[in-house]
Amino acid sequence: MGRGKIEIKRIENTTNRQVTFSKRRGGLLKKAHELAVLCDAQLGLIIFSSTGKMYEYCSSHSSMQQIMERYQKVSGIRIQEYDNKQVFNELTKMRSDTDKLQTSMRHFYGEDLVSLPYNDLHQLEETLENSVNKIRARKNLMQSLFYKLQYQLMQQQLDNLRRKEQILQDQHSQMYRCIQEMEHQQVVMEQKSMEQPVLDIGLYADDLGRNMLHLSPLSPQFHHPHRLQPTQPNLQEASLPRHGLQL
Repeated sequence: MGRGKIEIKRIENTTNRQVTFSKRRGGLLKKAHELAVLCDAQLGLIIFSSTGKMYEYCSSHSSMQQIMERYQKVSGIRIQEYDNKQVFNELTKMRSDTDKLQTSMRHFYGEDLVSLPYNDLHQLEETLENSVNKIRARKNLMQSLFYKLQYQLMQQQLDNLRRKEQILQDQHSQMYRCIQEMEHQQVVMEQKSMEQPVLDIGLYADDLGRNMLHLSPLSPQFHHPHRLQPTQPNLQEASLPRHGLQL
């Protein structure tokens, strides 16, 4: 089973990247040596690792300097060479500019002012005044922005408190209405509980009177079970025989 293809991209893992670099660097140097020996070629190989370390290989019977000179001659590219005198002049100029800047900074801090002439002192004063004016203007601008932001923040907090106050007032009004309704219902229930016995007694008395009237002997619907009625109810009691009743 063959090896799978490796995607050519940067290896994210540091350890794996270093191991791969070591293996492939060795293989590349080996291939360069084989090319130089087998084909009698002149070649130079320079490798820089990710940490900045340099590795190089040069074919035998030649040096890296000779190969670089031959490369420049063939390609027409020349590496710029600096003259020592030119480098010294550049360093001197940079040192002089640095000394002037340091002296100017000391003057701005109020040091070494005795050696300055009047015109330089006047110019330094104007420069400092302009700088102070710019700083004050900047300070006033920042202060006004700070006050504006602070006012906006306080206004926002005040609006939030007002909304909370309105919400609490609405809740208080709703609770007050609920309490009033509960009290009203309680009063109504108490009144009903106080009136209920009187009504029950009155209804009981009326029902009792009707029942007594219904069961009264004077009522025409009342019939005694052991009383005998005459066959002729229109006859007077005086006309009945003395010794018996006609059934």
